[in-house]
Amino acid sequence: MSLPYVGEYREGEAVARVIAEIRRVATRPWTIMEVCGGQTHALVRFGIEELLPDNVRLLHGPGCPVCVTPAEMIENGLQIAARPEVIFCTFGDMLRVPAVTGDLQTVKARGGDVRIVYSPMDALDLAKRHPDREVVFFAVGFETTAPANAMAVAQARAQKITNFSLLVSQVLIPPAMVEILKSPECRVDGFLGAGHVCTVSGFAGYHELARRFRVPIVVTGFEPLDLAQGILMCVRQLEAGRNEVENQYSRSVRPDGNPHALELIHTVFEIVDRPWRGLGVIPGSGLVLREEYREYDAELRFSPDYVAATDSELCQSGLVLQGRLDPRDCPEFGQRCTPEHPLGATMVSSEGGCAAYYRYGRHARTSGTGKNVRP
Repeated sequence: MSLPYVGEYREGEAVARVIAEIRRVATRPWTIMEVCGGQTHALVRFGIEELLPDNVRLLHGPGCPVCVTPAEMIENGLQIAARPEVIFCTFGDMLRVPAVTGDLQTVKARGGDVRIVYSPMDALDLAKRHPDREVVFFAVGFETTAPANAMAVAQARAQKITNFSLLVSQVLIPPAMVEILKSPECRVDGFLGAGHVCTVSGFAGYHELARRFRVPIVVTGFEPLDLAQGILMCVRQLEAGRNEVENQYSRSVRPDGNPHALELIHTVFEIVDRPWRGLGVIPGSGLVLREEYREYDAELRFSPDYVAATDSELCQSGLVLQGRLDPRDCPEFGQRCTPEHPLGATMVSSEGGCAAYYRYGRHARTSGTGKNVRP
């Protein structure tokens, strides 16, 4: 029992030292955005933003892939999942994301064969075991999940499995960062880069983005010390007037990423314009199956009817995803919008910003004096 305690104690001391250095270094107001839902939850869970000085502010960007999946795509999934010949496979955090006509959990309650899986290979295995059924996997995610989804399609083709397909909603992080920076309402001075994404994609492509928009980008991990160090590295650049790409997460991320994973992605997928919930259509931000793999495209296979979809008029998750609204500033947060009755994806997804604040009890702001202040 003593070793974990000692480790946590020492890490806590290290975090405290880094926070103290941030307080010493930061002489001007700076706003830093992370674009990873895992980082958002860690920042909120461990209270990192509450420890920062008042002049260093964090914004939570579109780092939740489930949250940015457009409602129209979810409607396609609902229609496909309701078909009697289909076994519809999805990750668990997509089950209750609301669209116009309901969610996947509602389809399941009405008799649809909707199953939670832990990887697309689980869905491929179901297709092998149920050759009389059509197995569809909801391929949602950033660069992080794209290699496994590409592998599943490549394996299906190699093994001549014809009753397997993907409903593809793969998106890419850098174009979303560009979209945020292009906005006249942008308040971002620097970014924490998503460590898991960069483990796959690398960060070589971020250099042009940093130069073009004159923002520092620090690729950062997910532990409290990682995040504190990433913020410190970003603040140091801002104070020095630098706009470079740095790698705090060097134990996992290489400049060129994982070449084998990237080769697989580019073999199976191609880049297209893609709509994001809350951000609209972002050029060059999505992946679709290449022509030679289109037989595994569930949209082409089942041709679901188009359903025009919009979020609840009460839901402001689009502003949350753009970093323009703190979840606690939404009047419905914790009132009519809770994880049990979500108005939008950011409250129900395991990586959503609203869910993070609700889950960890951060319903109130904290001033620099440590006094809780209601939004």
